[in-house]
Amino acid sequence: MASPPGKKGEGGGGKAEWLIYAFVARGTAVLAEYTEFTGNFPALAAQCLQRLPASGGGGGGGAPARFSYACDGHTFNFLLHRGYAYCVVAKESVPKNVSVAFLERLKDDFMKRYGGGKADTALAKSLNKEYGPVIKQHMQYVLDHSEEIEKTLKVQAQVSEVKNIMLENIEKTLGRGEKLSELQDKTSDLQSQAQEFKKKGVKIRRKTWLQNMKIKLVVLGILLLLVIIVWVSVCQGFDCTKH
Repeated sequence: MASPPGKKGEGGGGKAEWLIYAFVARGTAVLAEYTEFTGNFPALAAQCLQRLPASGGGGGGGAPARFSYACDGHTFNFLLHRGYAYCVVAKESVPKNVSVAFLERLKDDFMKRYGGGKADTALAKSLNKEYGPVIKQHMQYVLDHSEEIEKTLKVQAQVSEVKNIMLENIEKTLGRGEKLSELQDKTSDLQSQAQEFKKKGVKIRRKTWLQNMKIKLVVLGILLLLVIIVWVSVCQGFDCTKH
């Protein structure tokens, strides 16, 4: 159970109490931490750190992984990346984007200072003296620019949404393109079939014409034969002038 935060020295209020405690850890070893408040938040955050998946955060340079736990009106927010864990404890009423922006800022700065350097072999709490004040500066910056950060992240979310819609429309367009291609193929097939049908039609017409001509010639031959027979019967030969 998280104990209510009490500020060291004079009491405060408002945004000054939004971010309670933060640390940077390698694995489960906390390298640097900062807080201006009393309470059991460091112990609870360490317990949450133990519960995080060991493979989270893309050790090979993949996308960071995010985790969040809620306890007694506070959120324990974690960002895992390349074997390091970045944590901030905030009041539950604090906008989520503020915690996200702080963790991203902390990660980028820490990796710029220590990435591939002494942080890879540093002992627990050994960076407290030099990096604890830096954590404080990042906390203060995020609190001072919380409204600006909120607006920026909203714009980024809108841009991302528009980008996703555009990609979806492109995919649909490509899908329609495939269908048009299929339609063109079918049209080509129909044209080929029509040409083949036309050729067959011409052949059939020629065949029919020849058959008709044969029939006409046969009929004409029969008629000529009848005429000759009648002529011979009447004239009793081919010369009718004798009669």
